[in-house]
Formats: sequence, structure tokens, C-alpha cells
Amino acid sequence: MAGNLDLESLTAQIESGEIDTVLVCFPDMQGRLVGKRITGSFFLDHAVHEMHVCDYLLTVDMEMEPVPGYQAASWDTGYGDFGVRPDMATLRRIPWLEGTAMVLGDCVDHEGNELAHSPRAILKRQIDRAREAGLAVKMGSELEFYIFDESYESASEKGYRDLQTAGRYIEDYHIFQTTKEESLVRAIRNGLEGAAVPVEFSKGEWGPGQAEINLRYADALEMADRHVIYKNGVKEIAWQQDKAVTFMAKYRDDLAGNSCHIHASIWDATAGTPLCADTAGEEGLSDSFRHWIAGQLALTDAMTLFFAPSINAYKRFQAGSFAPTRIAWSRDNRTAGYRLVGHGDSLRGECRIPGADCNPYLAFAALIAAGLHGIEHSLDPGPLMAGNVYDRDDLENVPMNLRDAIAALEESDAMRAAFGDAVIEHYLHAARWEQSEHDRQVTDLERHRMFERG
Repeated sequence: MAGNLDLESLTAQIESGEIDTVLVCFPDMQGRLVGKRITGSFFLDHAVHEMHVCDYLLTVDMEMEPVPGYQAASWDTGYGDFGVRPDMATLRRIPWLEGTAMVLGDCVDHEGNELAHSPRAILKRQIDRAREAGLAVKMGSELEFYIFDESYESASEKGYRDLQTAGRYIEDYHIFQTTKEESLVRAIRNGLEGAAVPVEFSKGEWGPGQAEINLRYADALEMADRHVIYKNGVKEIAWQQDKAVTFMAKYRDDLAGNSCHIHASIWDATAGTPLCADTAGEEGLSDSFRHWIAGQLALTDAMTLFFAPSINAYKRFQAGSFAPTRIAWSRDNRTAGYRLVGHGDSLRGECRIPGADCNPYLAFAALIAAGLHGIEHSLDPGPLMAGNVYDRDDLENVPMNLRDAIAALEESDAMRAAFGDAVIEHYLHAARWEQSEHDRQVTDLERHRMFERG
């Protein structure tokens, strides 16, 4: 399932006045939707094939600061334009916005070539590599978020301190507490369904006011597109109800973090049949799937920058918190970084390392690249881990801070071979900037500890 509109039906709805605005968007480096609102008639006349935006949009940080030092765009290059070419397969109604359709696009240069450092192009390249190996990859991402009985404006005025969550106690799977949040969560579920982002279910999560909405799995690119529309939609629908939400990986040190568990399975690209399970294979797995998992285990340290792109994301990696700390695989064991779930045709791997602030295109691409590395080199994942993996001091830790993740990616020949040096350097530059910005900031914690007593 892709978008719920095609160009013919969009044209008819624009002509009838049912749709008057088309959002043309693309994911930026942080996984946010950026783009333009275009009047329906102008979209049909002039933007259906391409629109233009400033090329700094794939070099800015979370604050929209034009970060110096990029090769792709800078003051030295004059910050010109690049094109955004609408992918009409993503065209859909956005039911929570009046008279509005949305289409996602690919970022292209003046010759029409996709920009190698754009997140959607990075994922498409890894999907193509998998297809060249005879594989299709299906994925599903599970995003968690906190709901607040606050507006975004009141949260900002409070300095994001002492915020009132929508719940007062841990609500994992609770029906009564989630009933209190249902006016918002139901609007999100129904809005996403109407936007061709099919939902499986919603539930309370471990933290007070914490929710999870699960989407149906899909081909990797379609799933990443659904992910960013979902995340943006949750924020917009919450805003419409004078609520605030956060997808911060670790919003408060004493509460559970927000994860983005990623499920992935490999399929025969021609026959369309799943390739993970094999009753005759070791642990009931196919050789290809064992190698796939082994590649991900082997490259976890190099992938972690794409799973945890912010300083905050690493604060989620706490033992006993349901966030992983060890690089290990298991069967249905939530203490490990990778978990095998499902049986037979539904068998798949779940990577539990990413936080909810990850860019899904980059995280998905990294997992595919690592899986292909394992298949190409016939890597062995070693034995499945059992018991409390948090206590396994003999196992390697997930990188526990951004500096270590930067160093691991910097030194990874395998990730450089998969993504290309220029792409890797682009995202390393972003991460180094993120680190340097935090290094120079004075925090509330420092003032609290040092103002009087230091």
C-alpha cells in the first residue's frame, strides 16, 4: 500500500475545490519533513515534476544553523538550489489538514541526479544493492512518544521543566489510563489510516503518558515514508488539541526512554517469498538470515551513529530500562540489542538499539548495508544469548556516547564501502558539529551543582 491518491484523482479534487493545497516535502538530515505548501493549481501547472529549495536544507542542524565546512553546500558555494522531484507513488490526502494533499520527493541536482547525501537516496541505494543480491527487505518501525497535558507554547515557557504528562503512573498496556488519552490517540490512529499509513494498534508504554502506535510493516522505502508522515502527523494532531508530545530518546533521566525498534525480514525479490526461516537450518534459520544478523552484530558500533544521532540519545542506554546496552542477539529476549521474533513466514529480526529521534531512512539503510555485509562475507553470528544480557560483561557494549559512535563510523571500511566516503563524511561532519555544540553549552545541571558549591 502506498499513497491513496494518483495524479488523475488529485487533478479532479483540485478542480472541484476539494483540495486546494499540496505539501511537497522531503526528509532532512534529522528526519524532519521540510518543503513547501503549494496551491493546487500551481502544483499541477508548474511543480508536479519538480520544485526548488535552498541546498542548505541538507546541511543545517536542529536549530537550522547553516553549519560551515560541508562539501555539499556552504557559504563558499553560495548556497544555491537543488530540485525536489515528487514521487507520485507517495501522493496522499492528509485528513487532519483541511483541503490538503502531501507528496514526498527526491532531492536532485541540476542534471536530475539524486543527491547522494539525501536520506531518501541513501536508503534507495541500499535497497538497490539488496535487489542486486536477489533480496527484498521489508521493515516495520515502532515509535514511542510522551503525551503532555501542555501546549508546545506552555512547555517552552516552562523551559521544558516540570511538565504535566498525560498520565501519573506507569501505564504499560493499561486500558483505563489510555482511555484518558484516547481523544488524541484515536484521532492519530484514524488520521494516519486516512493518510494511507495503516495502523495495527496503539498501547500505553512504560512511562506515565507514554504511548506507542504500531504501523503495518512494508517494503523498506514505503515504511520509512510512513514513519516520517506518522511522526509529523502525531505532532500536528497533538498541537490541534492543545497537547504536546516528545519523541526525545530520553526526555527525563528517571523515566523510560522513547525507542524506535526496527523489525526487518529478507525476501526473495523475484518470487516474493520470505527467506528468514528454514526448519532444517541451524536454530531454524536460513543461512542467509544468519549471515544477515551476523553482519548487523559485526557492524553495530559503526551503525550506532545512525541509530542515536544526538547527545541525548545515548542517555537512553541504561541497564534494566528495556533499552539495550550489549551487542548480542537473542530469541524473544528484550535485554539484548537484537531479538528474533515471530515464527515461520513471520520470523524477523528486531533491532532494539535506535531511539525515537533517529532518521528512519538512515537507520534502515545502515541495517540493510550491515546485513548485506554479513551475507557477502558469510559471517557467523555466534550463539544466541539467553538470560539477562545486561549482566554479560563478556559481551561488547553498544557505543555509550556520541564520540565513540563517531570514531566507530569513521574507522568502518564496510560502512564506507556501502554508503561511499562522501556520504559518510557528510554525516560525520554533522555529528562532530552536534558534539561541539554540546561541548560549549553550559547546562542547568552544571549551574545546579557548581553555582554555589563549586
